[in-house]
Amino acid sequence: MIKKFIDKLLGKSTPGTAGGKPHFGKREEVPASVHGINPELVDRRAVDVVHTLKQAGFEAYIVGGAVRDLLLGLRPKDFDVATNATPEQVKGLFRRAFIIGKRFRIVHVVHGRGREHEVIEVSTFRAYMDNAAAGQVSGNEKTSKHQLAGMQHAVDASGRVLRDNVWGPQDEDATRRDFTVNAMYYDPETQVVVDYHKGIQDAKKKTLRMIGDPATRYREDPVRIIRAVRFAAKLSQLGFTLEAKTAAPLVQSQQLLQDVPQSRMFDEMLKLLQTGHAIATIEQLKKLGMASGIYPLLDVVVERADTAFVRAALTDTDRRVGEGKPVAPSFLLACVLWEDVRKGWNDRLNRREHPFPALQDAIDDVFNQRIGDVSGRGKLAADMREIWVMQPRFEKRAGRVPESMVAQLRFRAGFDFMRLRADVGEVEESLADWWQQFSTADEAERHDLMEQAREEQKARTRAAQPVVRRVPRAAPADPRGLAPEGSDEAAPPAGEEFSEGGAPKKRRRRRRKPGGGDGGGASAAE
Repeated sequence: MIKKFIDKLLGKSTPGTAGGKPHFGKREEVPASVHGINPELVDRRAVDVVHTLKQAGFEAYIVGGAVRDLLLGLRPKDFDVATNATPEQVKGLFRRAFIIGKRFRIVHVVHGRGREHEVIEVSTFRAYMDNAAAGQVSGNEKTSKHQLAGMQHAVDASGRVLRDNVWGPQDEDATRRDFTVNAMYYDPETQVVVDYHKGIQDAKKKTLRMIGDPATRYREDPVRIIRAVRFAAKLSQLGFTLEAKTAAPLVQSQQLLQDVPQSRMFDEMLKLLQTGHAIATIEQLKKLGMASGIYPLLDVVVERADTAFVRAALTDTDRRVGEGKPVAPSFLLACVLWEDVRKGWNDRLNRREHPFPALQDAIDDVFNQRIGDVSGRGKLAADMREIWVMQPRFEKRAGRVPESMVAQLRFRAGFDFMRLRADVGEVEESLADWWQQFSTADEAERHDLMEQAREEQKARTRAAQPVVRRVPRAAPADPRGLAPEGSDEAAPPAGEEFSEGGAPKKRRRRRRKPGGGDGGGASAAE
């Protein structure tokens, strides 16, 4: 209490509050014997980036979530590097490096090519700036582009930071990061961890704590609200919990997310669902009282997370991430929105619309209502549409349809979608098994499978036909042409034959051969 009173008199403040110079924390250098990081878990490409920067005379460290995961004995998915070199200086040291971003200018250093490439994100130490003294614009990123063009530090009317490209020392850079466990720096060459805000202690206590005043930090960047949920979900399996002071303003601060650009919100939503902890994220949102109100499409995911099909899709996504397999946002969103597509399609079919145009119209409606105009919608929408359009085609296993289906680029995604539908009983399990065999079979096996499909179709057709009941036949007539004994019916004339129904049979006349009796054979002999 006395310290806080003295700080107030001297004009000091804690990080994240306005007024005075904040306390940036005391630098602690923790050796390998204490932190216990296994250097074998560190990506060699990140080590090379650090080494190149240090060889050029700059400071450089692995930073952020990678250090947190290394402390916990996990293998990080991504590695970021922080340095005191400017983005232009970093770019000049690497052959394949690109400066990106406006709000935060960073450098992507690319290693490798094609699918095997790796991106190491390099950021420059940023100065801690008092946002109360920052330049203020009345609009947002889009409406105030010209005004923001020449500004290095700017906020909007709500206090959200729109530009933060003022470089500074490492201690100030640590203070402007979000959580203490994400504000540590690791030197892979000396194996020393630099800690300013007791991050190692919080990691041992399994606590997620915001640096500075949480409400102020959420106002500076509302996306930190989503990051808090994501980290809590990811680390909940290890026993981590949000500090009470950090969690308290979350619900009240949700309204700040309305000012964040839709494209950024869309990307953050995908991170929540594709980091391998989608199920845990849904549970964390409900636990924190944030099941709705963050983002409309995320509300739909949470609402449908307990349905069999969406639950299976979320579980499958978590499994694939855990196995190191790639996941596509188009697949997961196609699963989440399939209920809307199917309902719209059925409604149109009930109005006697043609099936294929009806399906396309239903898909268009879902895109407009659920996804809207976000960055990258074109590619995303094309992939989702292809998955949905494939579904009725899986029912057709005749002619050239199976061969053309298997040859499609998105066949595997469409098949996996149909397999999930089979798992929840929406389509027959035998259909999914047939396509699984067909997709991996040789030519002879495919021919046999096509024959099997034809026989199954014939059996279904026969089963669908109405049953015709036969009327019992009447008693057969006496071969001698006599009426049954006791009958009043008169006997037919001699030589006249009757059909079973009692009508006289028509006698066929034998055609004579041309030439009368001059021909040979039996007739001539007679």
